[in-house]
Amino acid sequence: MTDATTKAIEDDRAAAPWWTRAVVYQVYPRSFADSDGDGIGDLAGIRSKLGYLADLGVDVIWLSPVYPSPQHDNGYDIRDYEDIDPVFGSLADFDELVAEAHARGIRIVMDLVVNHTSDEHAWFAESRSSTSNPKRDWYWWRAPREDGSAPNDWTSAFSGPAWTLDETTGEYYLHLFAKQQPDLNWENPEVRQAVYAMMRRWLDRGVDGFRMDVINLIAKRTELIDGEERGSGLGFTMGPQIHDFLQEMHREVFAGREGEYLTVGEMPGVSIEDAVLFTDPARAEVDMVFQFEHVSLDSGSHKFDAIPLDFVALKSNLARWQAGLAERGWNSLYLNNHDQPRLVSRFGNDAEYRVESATLWALVLHLHRGTPYIYQGEEIGMTNVRFESIEHYRDIESLNHYREAVEQFDQAPSSVLAGVHARGRDNARTPMQWDATEHAGFTTGTPWIAVNPNYPELNAESDRASGMSVFDFYRKLIALRHENDTVALGAFELLAPSHPTLYAFTRSRGSEVLAVVANVSDQPFEGDLPVDIAAAELLLGNYPVEADTPLRPWEARLYRL
Repeated sequence: MTDATTKAIEDDRAAAPWWTRAVVYQVYPRSFADSDGDGIGDLAGIRSKLGYLADLGVDVIWLSPVYPSPQHDNGYDIRDYEDIDPVFGSLADFDELVAEAHARGIRIVMDLVVNHTSDEHAWFAESRSSTSNPKRDWYWWRAPREDGSAPNDWTSAFSGPAWTLDETTGEYYLHLFAKQQPDLNWENPEVRQAVYAMMRRWLDRGVDGFRMDVINLIAKRTELIDGEERGSGLGFTMGPQIHDFLQEMHREVFAGREGEYLTVGEMPGVSIEDAVLFTDPARAEVDMVFQFEHVSLDSGSHKFDAIPLDFVALKSNLARWQAGLAERGWNSLYLNNHDQPRLVSRFGNDAEYRVESATLWALVLHLHRGTPYIYQGEEIGMTNVRFESIEHYRDIESLNHYREAVEQFDQAPSSVLAGVHARGRDNARTPMQWDATEHAGFTTGTPWIAVNPNYPELNAESDRASGMSVFDFYRKLIALRHENDTVALGAFELLAPSHPTLYAFTRSRGSEVLAVVANVSDQPFEGDLPVDIAAAELLLGNYPVEADTPLRPWEARLYRL
């Protein structure tokens, strides 16, 4: 390697933002740890587990919403942006959590939900009080059509129309989600300034950034035209104002402020070309985006229509995003979150090869270029839950889908429930499984949603005591990202793109080349690998090392070539 090449690599490392080496851990507070026995997780419970997260090695905790909320959408319907819901604790509890996390070198990122508020927010109470109220234009109000129907035929992401008639004023308000979640009108500069002021106050309190919920929906296509298909997002996402809004947010909230912050925008329907613009540092919008292409490949006509995964399509999709953001911008890497089924049940084998497939996908995902996100329980290989009746489910999306499919479309309850089993968000929201005691050590009371019945065998305590610990494997992966510049910054190249069971790729930086080979199958791998491993150094694998052994079922290995 020439001196010039060495210097270029060193300069690249020095210029790379801190989050290129970071790993984010998402906490769903309601289901993480309950400190007071009321059956609902809370901030003190999270604080009690900071040692566990520090042992894992994560750099950032992303908190799903803890603001006051009527909980129609489990906290994503916010009544007050400036406080903490009493079920989770108080502002003093929040301050303690931030201080103790910071003392352990862990940052705290909050969920920012500003496409919509709760219909119990003071802003909406004023807005709906009369057509002349000063806050009337803070939300999307429209008169009925001549026949009294809604302004257009948009449908909500949670089933049913996206417009609800308010009897007080005789006009409809827009809600792209539940009717209790009216959409804010970001066309109004007063709305934007109120949001920015709120964000600044949380940063002043010590918060280290924001995960921005459905942030590309804030820019509506203001013509409100008919004819958009449900779920496509074409009618209301990515309005032409979106880049102006995000650049203004950056100027008003982050510019000139000391500190190292993280901003990630959840963006349904975003393309690679869009993501390059959103995450280009020169444009000062967001650091990275959450996109949904790869977690939509195993759905048919709608989310709950589960179809077999096209593994080759998944590899191709992730590789396209790697290539698309190779020169400008940055990837966020995830296969689990609070809105997705459990990784090991969806993409792996959660029966015979639960540990192996959980660790295989961990190695594959964390060795891509981008910032990895771990969802609580992923690090011990938690699985989907199969409640036998819809009465055991709590998520508004699943409940509305079930009611609509059974009552309006006369579908068989068993087939609808099968879709909820496969794709329902409650799969990710059952309580964290800490140990084999009652309710998995999550609470001493009655949990708000039942614990997965497999907790006596599958829990953090038993996993960490195991000779094949998923937790320990994640810990090693996180350490690799911290220590190895090629893992954090190296170029990505997909190998054997059309192979039906092999996931193989390289990461390279300067003279170092790392190779991942993974057998995504219940059967031993047969055939030649696309890299020569004869003289390679095995850095990490999810099976006990055996010389010259072909890849076993769900085996993944990382080599230095």
